[in-house]
Amino acid sequence: MVLALMMDHSEAETPNIAYKTFTFEDNNENTQESLSVSIPEVLDPHYGMYVWPCAVVLAQYLWSQRQELRDKTVLELGAGVSLPGVVAARCGAKVILSDNAEKPLCLENCRRSCAANGLHDISVLPLTWGEVSPELTQLPQLDIILGSDVFYEPRDFEDVLLTIAYLLRKNPRAQFWTTYQERSADWSIEVLLNRWKMSCVDVDLETFDADKSELAGSSLPGNHSIDMMIITLETGDLGL
Repeated sequence: MVLALMMDHSEAETPNIAYKTFTFEDNNENTQESLSVSIPEVLDPHYGMYVWPCAVVLAQYLWSQRQELRDKTVLELGAGVSLPGVVAARCGAKVILSDNAEKPLCLENCRRSCAANGLHDISVLPLTWGEVSPELTQLPQLDIILGSDVFYEPRDFEDVLLTIAYLLRKNPRAQFWTTYQERSADWSIEVLLNRWKMSCVDVDLETFDADKSELAGSSLPGNHSIDMMIITLETGDLGL
């Protein structure tokens, strides 16, 4: 029995990893550009350990904004397998990846995604939504904050937006780019946005060629209904 327990413990420490390739392309009349990234997925029911439909849509938006991203400082919240953050880094951004401080496996997978794509200068930080931790307060100046499907559980909405509000007040010119999956017509963040004096603009998926069931050579987002929005401080809160 001792041997069996030791084997079980060893297997728990050796995750079953599958690498998935995502290829983003731009084949217009003037240019033919492409970018391929490799994302390690841990075949485990843990939330953050595989690519969700929202992540591919957000990554597609980043690809469409690749010229804008160069040399920008970008923070991804709840990064998990980090597809958006990896794409941003490959497009020339200075990227910081983060995930829940209480989920070391997710933080480890962030590092694994970086290694799989030859990204050795990306910081991976423990940041828990709703907590003003030393890691949060010591972040450098940010240009863009990313969040893929962070509005998953309604009980987390306020913590997520508290963190975003804190970051935007420290970086009043920054923007929060986020994609989310429509799961219930009853779920809304409008009241919370008003409370924290933030506003949002919906981004039509057609404008960045993401209104498809298959993106980046994958089967995602499938038939899921995905939306994107950009959240900023209200204009009056910028001190203009």
